[in-house]
Amino acid sequence: MAKQKKDRTNLLALTGAAALLAVAVSFAASAINSHIRGSNVRVSLSAAEILRLADRVIAKSKQVHDAIASVPLDKVMYANVILPMEELEAQQFPLVQSCIFPKLVSTSEDVRKASAEAERRIDAHVSICSKREDVYLVIKAFAARGEWMSPEAKRYTQFLVQLFNEVSVFVLGDEGCWRVGEEEEAESYSILLDFERNGLNLTLTKREELQRLRAEIEELCMRYIRNLNDDSSYLLLNEMDLVGLPPEFLKSLNKADNDKHKIVLRSHHVSPVLELCKCRNFFDTSDGKLTYCPCRWELGICCLRIQVENLAILALGLCLTYRASSENIESPVIFSVPQFLVLVGLTRRLVAVAYGRRCQVNLSILEKLVQLRHKFARLLGYSNYAEYAVDVRMAKSSSKVFEFLEDISASLSDLASRELTLLKDLKKKEEGDFPFGVEDLQYYAKMVEEQQFDLDFGVVKEYFPVNLVLSGIFKICQDLFGLRFEEVADAEVWHCDVHLFSVFDLGSGELLGYFYLDMYSREGKYGHTCVVALQNGSFCNGTRQIPVALFISQLRKEVGGHPGLLRFSEVVNLFHEFGHVVHHICNRASFARFSGLRLDPDFVEIPAQVLENWCYESLSLKLISGFHQDITKPIKDELCDSLKRWRFSFSALKLKQEILYCLFDQIIHSTENVDIVGLFKHLHPKVMLGLPMLEGTNPASCFPRSAIGYEAACYSRIWSEVFAADIFATKFHDGLLNQYTGMQFRNKVLAPGGAKDPVEILSDFLGREPSIQAFVDRGADFS
Repeated sequence: MAKQKKDRTNLLALTGAAALLAVAVSFAASAINSHIRGSNVRVSLSAAEILRLADRVIAKSKQVHDAIASVPLDKVMYANVILPMEELEAQQFPLVQSCIFPKLVSTSEDVRKASAEAERRIDAHVSICSKREDVYLVIKAFAARGEWMSPEAKRYTQFLVQLFNEVSVFVLGDEGCWRVGEEEEAESYSILLDFERNGLNLTLTKREELQRLRAEIEELCMRYIRNLNDDSSYLLLNEMDLVGLPPEFLKSLNKADNDKHKIVLRSHHVSPVLELCKCRNFFDTSDGKLTYCPCRWELGICCLRIQVENLAILALGLCLTYRASSENIESPVIFSVPQFLVLVGLTRRLVAVAYGRRCQVNLSILEKLVQLRHKFARLLGYSNYAEYAVDVRMAKSSSKVFEFLEDISASLSDLASRELTLLKDLKKKEEGDFPFGVEDLQYYAKMVEEQQFDLDFGVVKEYFPVNLVLSGIFKICQDLFGLRFEEVADAEVWHCDVHLFSVFDLGSGELLGYFYLDMYSREGKYGHTCVVALQNGSFCNGTRQIPVALFISQLRKEVGGHPGLLRFSEVVNLFHEFGHVVHHICNRASFARFSGLRLDPDFVEIPAQVLENWCYESLSLKLISGFHQDITKPIKDELCDSLKRWRFSFSALKLKQEILYCLFDQIIHSTENVDIVGLFKHLHPKVMLGLPMLEGTNPASCFPRSAIGYEAACYSRIWSEVFAADIFATKFHDGLLNQYTGMQFRNKVLAPGGAKDPVEILSDFLGREPSIQAFVDRGADFS
């Protein structure tokens, strides 16, 4: 990776003196050489250097593990067992990251390949370490003595014995630390080095069975995701079928030889169709001609094309002819068509059905996956897989998850019922007495939003130039949490667009850590927004190691004197992810294991979700906005109000849909021999206020979160959002920039990291146990 240095210019767009006073951050340049004080991260390694460093990391790790394993069981002490593990984690983490993070950001293909190979080697080594019974027995012997240096040391030892040790790249992005979808790669580089959860307390026979099950589970997970990734299903529709879609969307679609638009069954095509497509027509079909069905499905609802006065229109019907997916039907499909055919929202239904019945082979894969997971959990002494998965999370038990989801769902029912009634009334006015289905939710919710909110997101975007938003976010975080950011001049980085900042405590001047900003898109770079922990904070042998973070995004650069403008969703995402940066930097845990982002998965998103609230309050919105042609003019009050009301538009119905999937996930992983298709059909009307599941769809076949990454833990995003709402409403709602409250949040919530139980952390800050009530109330306030 080429070494790049350059003098830095202020990130703020210098186009308005008043705005400078309002939002400028003091980027005092610190004249520092390429070596950054307190950082062991190496940012410009060549491909060969990466591989050599990976081999040294592995050799050092093996040496330490061998030394611990050689300690006689009657001679175990903190100094010869726990301290070496603690030091190894703290010292090796930034070196491991130095090997692996280049695959996300390097401009060199050779470096990216070397980084991936280094990750493979380190992963293989960690897998071996996780099976070392000799090390496990020594650590367990020390734990049995109960001679703790501190409560945090006790917690650390218990984690070593029972839980997992993440020693590879840790990425936080989007909703959390591991996000997998049919259109997204798995980006958790967590390697689990567990002892008892890896079966080292079992007999050899059971341990071998556990490893066999793990291998089968991993293969099925990959097969499920592969099927989704490889699915290339699409529908061919003409422009009449896509009435209501914007011209730029239609222009972006590929066309088939017959000049029809190709709607790929992926969210970037499906969502616009479900939100915007009108396709409402009334036809006399007495002279109509029914032509063949082009679908490649077997039996069920199909797209039938009817020719009426040279107009090709779509209708849904039951195909009566069996056919293989590879066959083409040349002859007409027999179908009874009434003389007068009203086609309302037909394209939306067609697309929704097609989207919901992809990859039906995944149903059997998921069923097998769940069976194997239950076997896996039982071998480890758990009654089912959900208990195994939730045991190491904030929720602690599957019964607690069920209670949480059912309480939230019940609390939202009244509001959701009012929202649904509004949508049904609107559909009746638009379409007559056609039944309302789940495929209508997005379309009519969008219609209400357009009618009720004078909100043009194209106009909103003009108030969010990239540099102004970043400097505004910096100012808010500095003022709120008692921090000072300074840009490091002439820092060694991997690309000229990358900036490095040091973070100081505003009162004492203590250096707290560093963060890199790599904000603009380029070829070969990781394609999503995320935060990577490059070095974890720790306090070992009287010396504090400071944290270092990397913030990666895909923003557009200024072109031809025109500043890059952010969509509002990007503004929210930036604030959220910068919350992870602040969390990482402000962590003061003594053990690297508990530092930064290496936290309980149910807890790690809460602080970042708290900060999202500043994107919907007028005071803070004005600090991060300015009209791109004159940044002294912040966003208007009426736009701020509309954004806040829009945030909670149909929030109860939307959340109930998510709860539906969370309940499905929790049920299949807590109960054996579940009829997966039947379960969805049963749950759907129960949770969704009587709305049935869309006939012909199989949601479980295209629900990757339950297959890999969030199995038995899909509830976690809602969990985090609920308790983040409680924190904001209780502590910050009436004091957005109250530094006293911000410092309490920093010291009581951000600083402990994983060294304290998350419920204890929140209770200490709130002065009571966390509650769901604030979350329920906030939606009702804007209904």
